[in-house]
Amino acid sequence: MSGTKVCIACVEENKLCECHHENPVKELGLSHEASENSSFLHSVINMVGMLIGLGQLSMPYAVESGGWISIFLLISLGVLTTYTSHILGNCLRRNPKSKSYSDIGYSAFGRHGRLLASLFIYLEIFMALVSYTISLHDNIAAAFPATFTNLHNGSFPAAKLTAVAVAIALPSLWIRNLSSISFLSSGGILMSAVIFMSVVFTAVFGGVLDDGRIPVLRLGNIPTVSGVYLFGFGGHIVFPNLYTSMKDPSKFTKVSIVSFATVTALYTALAITGARMFGPNINPQVTLSLPKHLLVTKIALWATVLTPMTKYALEFAPLAIQLERSLPLTMSDRTKLVTRGLVGSTLLLVILALALTVPYFGYVLSLTGSLVSVTISVILPCAFYVKICWDGMSKFTRAANVVFVVSGCVLGLLGSFDSSKLLVNKLVRVHGN
Repeated sequence: MSGTKVCIACVEENKLCECHHENPVKELGLSHEASENSSFLHSVINMVGMLIGLGQLSMPYAVESGGWISIFLLISLGVLTTYTSHILGNCLRRNPKSKSYSDIGYSAFGRHGRLLASLFIYLEIFMALVSYTISLHDNIAAAFPATFTNLHNGSFPAAKLTAVAVAIALPSLWIRNLSSISFLSSGGILMSAVIFMSVVFTAVFGGVLDDGRIPVLRLGNIPTVSGVYLFGFGGHIVFPNLYTSMKDPSKFTKVSIVSFATVTALYTALAITGARMFGPNINPQVTLSLPKHLLVTKIALWATVLTPMTKYALEFAPLAIQLERSLPLTMSDRTKLVTRGLVGSTLLLVILALALTVPYFGYVLSLTGSLVSVTISVILPCAFYVKICWDGMSKFTRAANVVFVVSGCVLGLLGSFDSSKLLVNKLVRVHGN
């Protein structure tokens, strides 16, 4: 997901955008029909679609890691991120010239605020692409189990098939038409729904019930678990753009409440169902724990394989647009397109190499949530809100937001440290042998 706003006229006519976000704009990731005229229902659908993604795969694993009580942490973080979504809307109302997440950063802290916001936006994009590629690798291996046996007798390694899948997705990075990119994104949302229904179907009809017990609480794992949970709620970089696309922006808070309540309920149901089915044997990606002989499992695996391939263009688009804006005016349109495509292809190949080197989905997801998502969805929104709306706040509101900033920093530091340590230890064990 991205928080970059772009002028449709400039982009689709292949021109350098010099509008400075003052002309009608449209956010990548929103439906192409939602251009400053989104209804309440349409806005809810868009917000839910932004939030649901890879995070749902690890909810059962997070519950097993943190214990049953960690479900209350999941719900609490859902409530907190609903609140931070609401205060982003307040920041936009206070300064109507702000149109995007980075604009709010500029309104709060000037150039340094914009730079900080942009840094975390692009960091989130990069780490999300790595996570998508790891998921693609893991699930493509499970989808073709016979292909990866007897590796020394001429079979096709999973890494090579993953590379083939990424190569198939590479041309999507050359797409400049926003409607086509939006269509691909809609496919990703559909795949997420298929995954959820597959797990529910298995729970009801699959006859799976693990005898292992999940503890009530594993306190030491809470920092890393919180990172996994926050990854599933980290869509805030695009919420300002959703706000500006609404027909009635005054309903933005209601949209946030309905959307986050829906997503939190879905995550909670999936977490409880998956943890109850597979217990301590749960995989960091619930699709890899589904019974291999069931048809629904194959459907879920293919949905998980296709999800990253539909997301690459959307995730790369903000970087591509910023790249084109920074190229010399004397450069021809065709040269700009080639430059964009080559940079995107190179970046994706680097991400592929990194994902194959560090193929540990749970650890990478937790690190992303602890390092980036907590900053994007908790720390920065509260900091921006305190700075922009200080004069109109009650003392309680000021204190509460300061507490949220401090708590987010502590949780992020602890989660990043623990996730990094676990990831390094795993790499040492695997490659050391």
